[in-house]
Amino acid sequence: MPLRALDVQLEHVSFAYPGGAEALSDVTMHVEPGEFVAIAGPNGGGKTTLVRIVLGLERPRAGRAELGGVPAYRYRPRARIVYLAQRAQLGIEAPATVREVVTAGRAAAHGLFGRLDERDRELVAEAIERVGLTQYARTSLARLSGGQQQRAFIAKALAAEPELLVLDEPTTGVDVDAQEAFAELLAELHRETGTTILYVSHEFGAVESLVDRLVLVRRSIVFDGPPSDLAAGWHDPSHAHA
Repeated sequence: MPLRALDVQLEHVSFAYPGGAEALSDVTMHVEPGEFVAIAGPNGGGKTTLVRIVLGLERPRAGRAELGGVPAYRYRPRARIVYLAQRAQLGIEAPATVREVVTAGRAAAHGLFGRLDERDRELVAEAIERVGLTQYARTSLARLSGGQQQRAFIAKALAAEPELLVLDEPTTGVDVDAQEAFAELLAELHRETGTTILYVSHEFGAVESLVDRLVLVRRSIVFDGPPSDLAAGWHDPSHAHA
């Protein structure tokens, strides 16, 4: 798969939802093409709002948000931006096979009425192989473990050849071993493809040793740098673990 990467520029961004308190205040964040960045913070601290602004789904009340040097909400083609939502929101009970799910990622790159060709099929097969699911290609997603389902959706993202991959709480409901395996897979794919990755979570333990930077958000950015430079370990006290 060809190397692609997209840069993210937020400059003095502030945002408030109608009738609500300010969700973000004077946020400046630069993500260079090809960086692997973890975005952490407490529940309600502004992570989701920040991501929506990065993706161009919301416009800042003040400041500017750009992707590839253009306003985020105007960036095209949108298919090159892949947002992997929380597992609970992925519709994993749908009776689709792994291959069908991954093929949908390739179809998104063509638009609604695009016809898939031999190269598309090769990209789908390659993406499935890269996440180690070739033997499950004809298996219904609902029959796979949580970790395998994660891999299927990563393969779907890879098939779209993304310039920016955003993962929102990707390890929710997955055991520690699966979290670590998933993190290693992300790191390997990042090395191979050079795609810009934003890993959004209330915690970042699974990727702490793998990411280039950690950005800690509590309405504003309170830390931005290597995880090893954080004075104390981060934990969101509002998040309860099973």
